[in-house]
Amino acid sequence: MVDVVCIGAHPDDVELGMGATIAKMVQAGAKVAILDLTDGEPTPFGTPERRAAEAAEAARVLGVERVTLGLPNRALEDTVEARREVAEVLRALRPRVVVGPYRVDAHPDHVAAAQIVLSARFWAKLSKAGLAGEPHYPRRIYQFAAFHSALALVPSFVVPVGEDAIQAKLTALGAYRSQFIENAANAQVIDRVELQTRYWGSLVGAAGGEPFFATEVLGVESLTSLV
Repeated sequence: MVDVVCIGAHPDDVELGMGATIAKMVQAGAKVAILDLTDGEPTPFGTPERRAAEAAEAARVLGVERVTLGLPNRALEDTVEARREVAEVLRALRPRVVVGPYRVDAHPDHVAAAQIVLSARFWAKLSKAGLAGEPHYPRRIYQFAAFHSALALVPSFVVPVGEDAIQAKLTALGAYRSQFIENAANAQVIDRVELQTRYWGSLVGAAGGEPFFATEVLGVESLTSLV
């Protein structure tokens, strides 16, 4: 069992969008898992074996469990089979919170992944559905920002993070050498992600921050409980 399951279409998606938040949660004692819907291949400088090793190293840096499914990269769709596979992982891990990618993106896999996460959360609670494991319904579901589109969005909230969490995020991203070090087209990604992380932090008085989007209305216990 884990507290939070973070789901991305490809290895590195979750780290890009919420790696520092994961580091902060783990440092506070939370149990976190990352679920990749695909292995992310093919890419210009990757192989399935290399991507798996990079993803494992990134998970080690963040201190999380990692599961990778075999859904088709570049052809991801919200199919019944995809829902079933993700729902069974949610039943096995039984998280209180699920986080998936934001629903608007230029990358079709990210758009599909967002819907798969929403659908699978619902499917995970169904009885008499022929799914492995006992029914489970994560109480909260959020979306992280890892867009390919240049969108000016207003998040539901920002999680403030400290310098140690920022560095953990950057180190985890550095594990993906085939994507961000050896691929010249992505050479500026890590620097840009750091700037974005520090920008969001500046808005909430922290060294860094990461934006999240709620798909349901949130309740706040007290006005004084807000950061």
